[in-house]
Amino acid sequence: MTNYNLTKKFSQFTYKLLKVLPTGGKSYPGYLFIKYAGLDSIKKLANEQLETGSILITGTNGKTTTTTMLINLLSNDTDILSSVDNNTIYALTTALLSKKANIGVFEYGIRDIEHGIPDKVQKYVQPKGVLYTSISREHTQVLGKKNSFEQYVKAKTLLSKDMMNGVVIVNTDDPNTCNIGLNKQEDGHVIYYGLETDMVEDVYEPTDSYCPICGKKLEYSRHYMNQRGVYSCECGFTRHKPDIKVTKVLSSNGRLDVHVIGSVYNYSFDNNVSIDVELSLPLFGIHNVYNTLASLTAYACFTPEPENIESNISNYFNSLDFSILPPGRFEVEKLGDKLVGIGQGDNGDALKVNVLFMKRELFNSEAEFIYCTPDANEEEIFEDHLKTLKTVNPTHITVVPGRVSLDAAEKYYEKIVEIGLNASYYPIEYDFDKRIKGIVKLINESEYSNIIVTGCGEEQAVWNIIKNKIKEENKN
Repeated sequence: MTNYNLTKKFSQFTYKLLKVLPTGGKSYPGYLFIKYAGLDSIKKLANEQLETGSILITGTNGKTTTTTMLINLLSNDTDILSSVDNNTIYALTTALLSKKANIGVFEYGIRDIEHGIPDKVQKYVQPKGVLYTSISREHTQVLGKKNSFEQYVKAKTLLSKDMMNGVVIVNTDDPNTCNIGLNKQEDGHVIYYGLETDMVEDVYEPTDSYCPICGKKLEYSRHYMNQRGVYSCECGFTRHKPDIKVTKVLSSNGRLDVHVIGSVYNYSFDNNVSIDVELSLPLFGIHNVYNTLASLTAYACFTPEPENIESNISNYFNSLDFSILPPGRFEVEKLGDKLVGIGQGDNGDALKVNVLFMKRELFNSEAEFIYCTPDANEEEIFEDHLKTLKTVNPTHITVVPGRVSLDAAEKYYEKIVEIGLNASYYPIEYDFDKRIKGIVKLINESEYSNIIVTGCGEEQAVWNIIKNKIKEENKN
């Protein structure tokens, strides 16, 4: 038996053994395989395990929700293997070891080139499709090293840069992802998705966005959400016309009525397929309308049963509820006579989305904002957060360290005070248990009936525990 086969069998045995653990052995079997079989062996593994190939989902926001939706849609039509909330080659390889299937669907978060190795992932996994949700400023520091936005975008770009004859699916409303698509048009199929409606308008004052080609300020004729909209630059760069689009977004009877229409290339069928569906979604915001559009676009591109696309999309999304959203999602809970909104918001887009959930309470009544700060060297994220804090102008802001550095948190607090916002600083050392207890204490002792808790943190873990503690207190 060759070293490759022996390593594969042992890694698969380890996977089955570790599945009984709480972590499910998400990364270790993949680590073992790569350590002893070599990184380049992933190519052989992927070819053995997947008949059609794989789809990788990346971006700044919406990856987990989009991946989950796509998994659910494709699972009705074919045998798949998948991994969600994944940002390492080890977790992706573990998923490949799990079983043989027709298609692989993998979320792949990338923070930088060094740790995400997107060029190597593309080379060895050889995806047939790469889906981009959006790209905005996040993770400007990775393991103590400053990471520029340009390098962050480059890292995302490398995941599809050398892919040939596949399908790249991009959010055309985001200039950064649209540009990735424009640069791939000679290498295969590029599908652009976006909004095409006058029913959606960003409620925030627009922030400047810059051309990914020449660096000049983009001109927008419409803002849908943050940097997403209809834009152009004097250098000639402009938003590509969407192949598949949302033309209606209307609240009705406690749901969100959405019309999706367009035509996309189907990889299995090797031909274009048309889509025209009316969907009834939960009232979960424009960001999740984008996630819905992204997932159904990828589904239409890769389902081996294109004749059932419209009916399957309609059946799935019309029965959707809030359980589709990831564990760290923003939720609003009642705590006695208090209304408390809690959830992850570790970039400018996410924080804005969370605020929109409590827009009426925050803008029209006395409210407290418990703001969890970014880390040192994450000033760009803070700048995006600060714009939202200024717009909201809550009655009081309590500034809490969200990541490692207390010194950085105090400096961000001082900047908040400098611009005239009413704020106080509540330092809590970098300890999960102490942070959780401290934030719960702040909520319980707050004099305000409307409280929002969001910002940076350890993504899902801390937010989930805080939410669960609030829910437990509601029961008592």
